[in-house]
Amino acid sequence: MVLKESESALDAGDPAPDFELEGADGETYGLDSFADHEALLVVFTCNHCPYAKAKVDLLNELAAEYDDVAVVGINPNDAEEYPEDSLERMRELVADGTVAYDAYLRDDSQEVAAAYGAVCTPDPFLFAAEDGEFRLVYQGRLDDALNPDDEPTRFHVREAIEAVLAGEAVDLEWKPSQGCSIKWRED
Repeated sequence: MVLKESESALDAGDPAPDFELEGADGETYGLDSFADHEALLVVFTCNHCPYAKAKVDLLNELAAEYDDVAVVGINPNDAEEYPEDSLERMRELVADGTVAYDAYLRDDSQEVAAAYGAVCTPDPFLFAAEDGEFRLVYQGRLDDALNPDDEPTRFHVREAIEAVLAGEAVDLEWKPSQGCSIKWRED
């Protein structure tokens, strides 16, 4: 396991790179799939990393709690080397209720993860809807529990979401997320 910290290729105000990805539900999703939401939380994640697994409950809670925020998990890991991250396994986790995000998508080409500059799982990006586009307002840790067994005392992502929904600027220092490195395919 290689521990990595996030380092965004995107800056505040940058538009979300678009994508067209298959979801665990068999549907195809792009940014326009979430156009009726005030905010979009994209989290690069996976099924096997203990850091990512430790945040599933929080992401499920956010998806259930905020109707105006689309919570979208994107799994870019090499599923040949890491079969636990296959689309089939993603489907099982959605079907049994383990994962209850608004969408859980498979980035088989890994092009979407590269476009966002994602490096670890989980790697969260929060976008606010502005003039028909999603623009980056926060990229960083979900909470202050950096290790899988830690109990969080501060939820950075919740503070950022609350600011967006209140029509305020997100006034948070972007502290890097931490998790397993994305399992890039070797070409």
